[in-house]
Amino acid sequence: MSVEDILNDAKEAIREVLSKPVSVTNIEFEGSTIVIYTKDLEEFTKESGTVKKLAEKVKRRISIRPDPSLLDTPEEAESKIKEIIPEEAKTTDIFFKEDLGEVTIEAEAPGIAIGKKGKILNEIKRETGWAPDVVRAPPIPSKTVKDIRSYLRAVRGERRKFLNKLGRKINRDTRSGETFARITALGGYREVGRSAHLLHTRDSKVLVDCGADVSSDDDGTPYLNAPELLPLDSIDAIILTHAHLDHSGLAPALYKYGFEGPIYCTPPTRDLAALLQLDYIKVAVGEAREPPYKSSHVREAVKHTVPLEYGETTDIAPDIRLTLHNAGHILGSAVAHLHIGDGDYNVAFTGDIKYDNTWLFNQAVNKFPRVETVVMESTYGGYHDLQPSRRDAVAQLKDILEQHLTHGSGKVLVPVFAVGRSQEVMLVIEEAMNKGEIPTAPVYLDGMIWEATAIHTAYPEFLNNKLKKKIFHQDENPFLSDIFQQVDSRDMREEICDSSEPAIVLATAGMMNGGPVLEYFKAWGDDPETAIIFVGYQADGTIGDKIQKEYDHITLTQNGDPIDIKVKLKVYTCEGFSGHSDRIQLLHYISGMKPNPERVIVSHGEEGKCTNLASTIYKKYGMETRTPKNLETVRLY
Repeated sequence: MSVEDILNDAKEAIREVLSKPVSVTNIEFEGSTIVIYTKDLEEFTKESGTVKKLAEKVKRRISIRPDPSLLDTPEEAESKIKEIIPEEAKTTDIFFKEDLGEVTIEAEAPGIAIGKKGKILNEIKRETGWAPDVVRAPPIPSKTVKDIRSYLRAVRGERRKFLNKLGRKINRDTRSGETFARITALGGYREVGRSAHLLHTRDSKVLVDCGADVSSDDDGTPYLNAPELLPLDSIDAIILTHAHLDHSGLAPALYKYGFEGPIYCTPPTRDLAALLQLDYIKVAVGEAREPPYKSSHVREAVKHTVPLEYGETTDIAPDIRLTLHNAGHILGSAVAHLHIGDGDYNVAFTGDIKYDNTWLFNQAVNKFPRVETVVMESTYGGYHDLQPSRRDAVAQLKDILEQHLTHGSGKVLVPVFAVGRSQEVMLVIEEAMNKGEIPTAPVYLDGMIWEATAIHTAYPEFLNNKLKKKIFHQDENPFLSDIFQQVDSRDMREEICDSSEPAIVLATAGMMNGGPVLEYFKAWGDDPETAIIFVGYQADGTIGDKIQKEYDHITLTQNGDPIDIKVKLKVYTCEGFSGHSDRIQLLHYISGMKPNPERVIVSHGEEGKCTNLASTIYKKYGMETRTPKNLETVRLY
């Protein structure tokens, strides 16, 4: 069935479902959704179930929107909204969801912005045509979120054309012949870093993740030149399971080389990935290396991103539907569940998962309507990879901090990933100091930690309920504690390094392969009274890994010249803070999966850990397991 046939069916469905003729000004695809523009919006909404009936008849998602002639332009509407809403509401941002005909208004006092019995909302609707939605403003403003919203408004015309083109591509005619599905390992197999999986069916190609190995000096990219992947315009979609660079870091490079298709991920993954990718460029330039792409390619990636909420299902190719589920790893991280064909096959890509409740998130989802194959991580899948409980990890961290803040030099360095671990460590430290369990001392946040934390507060719906409630009560918001201080200049960093006062420094990068953490290590590395605490995974060969392995000196560069740092500080590892599941949690994730999968493909782990976990799953649960090498292909059916 052609695209025109589908749209004609939608017109016929309107005539059948609605009781009287209506003014339909346009019908078109935007992505996988059929959008119906009308001047008679009330006729579509006065009876519940009308849109559902239309969707059932055409077997497509349906969106009903007011004809653009009924709406002010976003610029006109914003000006009127600012005049209508009282100043006491303290409006912080206004952004438009043109795909829904809605405008979201962020305000510090949302009740005032709504008005008594919704009076102000009704006035906004009457004066602008837009349907207003008022939400409480995030307590920490995010420059990244604001910049992305502003950019998407500026390119809304280009984006609409892209979505129209995408809709036609998704709904193109399919070929006849034998159906099949196979997965090609393009990176991150029997290794950690540069994750990339190609799902190839008779009619479609989907790339799941496109990461960079930031710890590698030479083999840091996936096999993007593999013949299975080329030409790039044959790729229907990219799916990003989460924002960490080993899963998202090379996605903008595809736009550099001519890719014009969509990226599917959650809204916070889009924003965090852009933040980390821009920093990736900055670090490369600072180290006199050629970055793999420019900031313009990051913007192209943002422009082509189709954000999805957890549980939202959408067509991404003629024969593939995607649903994202919480993975519990970092903000917005997702398990990507793909339904292939007309009930032919189902495969789930876990990305990185945490099958345990944490201070930030609920545990990863492992219940699906159907799943035959699971492609899962094995970062801590080795026989001895058993992490302490969160409670034990907290007790260990508090003991270390109490000891060094009271008896040592008072200086504690914690290398952290900007996204995920840093926020969890912040929560633990804030609570411990608030309860008087450890001495009070300033906690300095260096690198992107503060901005990443702001993005967390912009998307409270992706956090667990307990933290969500705290964030919106400023008196209880742990991230707003006075103990936290953002390091916003080189001079401030030097003052902290030279100070004799006790302090805790949380600094990026988490594996010490760059970033401001190295400046503190240069200053404090030879001080036996200083502590360094690792709370995240350290890949083989990274500086963090070498310190953990008790190297007596580390060679770094300063102003282009090599310098040797003697390692005399006290080294600790608190493994219970990891955002990855340990071996037991990974086994429980698979054993508790409903329905039970037929096959498990193990990736994202050192070779021994991949093979060991796969062997155990086979022996314990009788499931077929595979541990492909990079560039191997596994046929699913």
